[in-house]
Amino acid sequence: MKHLLLAATLLAAAGLAGCSSGTPGVGGANAAMATTGGSAKGDFGPPMGEPVHAILTSPPQVPPPTNRSYPAKVIVELEVIEKEMEISEGVRYTFWTFGGTVPGSFIRVRQGDTVEFHLKNAPDSKMPHNIDLHGVTGPGGGAASSFTAPGHESQFTFKALNQGIYVYHCATAPVGMHIANGMYGLILVEPPEGLPPVDHEYYVMQGDFYTTGKYREKGHQPFDMEKAIDENPTYVLFNGHEGALTGDKALVAGPNQTVRLFVGNGGPNLISSFHVIGEIFDRVQPEGGTHPQENVQTTLIPAGGAAIVEFHTEVPGSYVMVDHSIFRAFNKGALAILKVDGPENKAIYSGKEVDSVYLGDRSEPNLKAVRTAAKAHAAGKLTKDEQVAAGKQLFTGTCSVCHQDNGEGLKGVFPPLAKSDYIAADPKRVVRAILHGLSGKVTVNGTEYNSVMPPMNQLTDDEVANISTYVLNSWGNPGGQVGAQEAAAVRAENPNATQAEH
Repeated sequence: MKHLLLAATLLAAAGLAGCSSGTPGVGGANAAMATTGGSAKGDFGPPMGEPVHAILTSPPQVPPPTNRSYPAKVIVELEVIEKEMEISEGVRYTFWTFGGTVPGSFIRVRQGDTVEFHLKNAPDSKMPHNIDLHGVTGPGGGAASSFTAPGHESQFTFKALNQGIYVYHCATAPVGMHIANGMYGLILVEPPEGLPPVDHEYYVMQGDFYTTGKYREKGHQPFDMEKAIDENPTYVLFNGHEGALTGDKALVAGPNQTVRLFVGNGGPNLISSFHVIGEIFDRVQPEGGTHPQENVQTTLIPAGGAAIVEFHTEVPGSYVMVDHSIFRAFNKGALAILKVDGPENKAIYSGKEVDSVYLGDRSEPNLKAVRTAAKAHAAGKLTKDEQVAAGKQLFTGTCSVCHQDNGEGLKGVFPPLAKSDYIAADPKRVVRAILHGLSGKVTVNGTEYNSVMPPMNQLTDDEVANISTYVLNSWGNPGGQVGAQEAAAVRAENPNATQAEH
């Protein structure tokens, strides 16, 4: 009995010593809870030092590490801005944003910080808004305290108790519509010791968008509630714009560097199957949790969830980031690029493959010619030269894999478009082949071909017109000009074309 009492006394003394030490962890947290009425989760006591104004960054940039060994009072000021921006080349959409970007500004704090949050709603907004931060412990994640009318400001305070990467979003009714219009972002709550240093940190967030017009249909496109309820998005995008992270806006790194991606999924509906083609994630914190996985090829990120993925670059090239629900990548826009520039390492990989195979029209540095043609078309001033320039960029990603950049096709497999007697006999054959496909035997320039071209009727009428005009005016073909109305008329001949016969 005496031995038992002695053991109990020693255990109690050890426990008291742990609490009084203030060491971050269970003992330190319990001490703070006992003295301040706080929480055992991650309450390391009251704020210390002078208040800190949080550095907020626009995607894909990430604020610098907090580099603090103590909890602070952190002031976050975020403004809701409703603004019209491009969602794709020549396609406008009215986004509702946190900070003027989609996703919203990246917020970075430390576990144990006390966050004083100021939410402002711009005076020219049409709607009230609020914010629900998944990193908040409290009713509605802050939504109940932040309902803000246009021209007003709300303020509330919370303690960042749990480390991790968390989504925030608007939670004003109808909640789905606010999120679908771009009202989401990420807040990182660093562990007390911070994250291990890496060479690059980037902010990437997926979202699904619902427009009344079809994919890439030009002009201003309103939100479509019926499509949203049916979970049938027109676009699935990284960082709110098709091409936001491609071409001259691609993420960058060098060989032999470590890249950390904070990847979120705003939804509002779809789960993301996040994958980087040609890389393997060395480390993944799935759903932003504290227990990592290693050597992961593809990670699931639920709507309203996030993950931290890290990988080490070995060889140069263009690494394509996709939602591996793959039609979302190549037919709805969920595609981004990490460009790694530097010397090759042929012991690891023999050499760089052709970018256009994976990137489609995003292999171009930008789609300026497509944007120019779309503006000219909207103004009723579209010229043949503008169509040819736009058609060339679209052809590169849509048609060049089979027909080649020089229009010569593949001998014995795909017929040539260059100096084609088949096209010269009836120039409308170009439009029909694009929209309705082509299968069976055809003779081009004296050679018989028997292959299949699937219909490309996912292209809009102006895209079909521009590609056709480019083909007709290239490689010694007869010339001519195809308008969007002519493409629409050909489409109407067989509006349900989905697959050429094999």
